[in-house]
Amino acid sequence: MRSRSLFPRHVVIGLLIAASLHLGAQDETSRRHGRKYKAPPPTSHIEVYVTKKATGKPVSNAAVIFRALRDGKDDGNLEVKTDPEGKATIDVISSGSQVQVQVIANGLATYADSYQVDEPSREIHIALVKPQEQVSAYEDNSGKESSRKRGVQEPKPVVKPAPQQSPKPPAPDSPAPSSDAAPKS
Repeated sequence: MRSRSLFPRHVVIGLLIAASLHLGAQDETSRRHGRKYKAPPPTSHIEVYVTKKATGKPVSNAAVIFRALRDGKDDGNLEVKTDPEGKATIDVISSGSQVQVQVIANGLATYADSYQVDEPSREIHIALVKPQEQVSAYEDNSGKESSRKRGVQEPKPVVKPAPQQSPKPPAPDSPAPSSDAAPKS
C-alpha cells in the first residue's frame, strides 16, 4: 500500500522554487540599495626631527602640531610630543594633503611652515632658534638677539622701603639713665 501525502509532489516543488526565487530577489535588492563601502584614502608616514640650531642637539618634549588640508577642506588637527631623540611620528595624514606643521618648545622660537605630502613616507627636519626681538615694520630686526633674558620675565614688584624710625630722645622730665653698678677697683 502506498501512502498518499496531503500535497502532490509538483505543488511542493513549485513552493520550493518560488521561495528560492523570492530569496534571490531579496539579495539582489539589498545589493542595489545597501550602503557602498568606500575605503579610506591612503595615508603617509611623517617623521619630524626637532633640533636646536645653535648646538644641533635634539629638543625633547616639544609640541608638534599637524593641521591637514585636503582639497581645501580641513581634515583636523593633531598634536604629538617629541621623544628624547627629538622625533615626532604620525601615520594618519592622508597622502596628497597640504600639512601645516607648527613646533612649540620652551625657551625657543615657535616654528611654522606648510608641506605638500604626496609620498608615502616623509622626513621633516626642523632647527629651532632662540627667540629674537619682536619684528617691527619700522626697523630691521634680522639677526638681533632677543631683549628678553633667561628666567621669569614678569616685572619685579616694586617694594617701597619702610620709613626708618629714629630713636626718640628722652623726655625732659625723665631722669637720665644712671648706672647702678659700682665702679670696679
